[in-house]
Amino acid sequence: MKKAFKVILTIIILIVLIFIAGMFYMTRGLETGMNTEINGVDTSTISNGQYEGNYELGRWSNKVNVTVQDNIITKIELVDDVTFPQKNLAEVLFSSVIESQNTKVDTIAGATVTSKAYLKSIESAFEK
Repeated sequence: MKKAFKVILTIIILIVLIFIAGMFYMTRGLETGMNTEINGVDTSTISNGQYEGNYELGRWSNKVNVTVQDNIITKIELVDDVTFPQKNLAEVLFSSVIESQNTKVDTIAGATVTSKAYLKSIESAFEK
């Protein structure tokens, strides 16, 4: 009986530790991401071509390819998303950027940090 109790207690402790580690992972960088400033881009000075941009902030790290033709952003592709890819979210956000030709667009409710991470990766494509 004592051995069964020890096994059950060990399993409970492991589950609690896994839960705590998961919560740490899920929230690490959250405040930084929420406070990330989106600067915007000026496509009038950008030459034709494909530009690679990335942003790294824990689980919100990603990489994009941005295509510019005649000083207009024509296409944005999500190349790599470290975790929890939200393809539909990216498509909606990228459409907004292409429509406005700027990264100063509204973030998507409930996915503010993910939205800002995508926008920062687009900005970084033009900083090189």
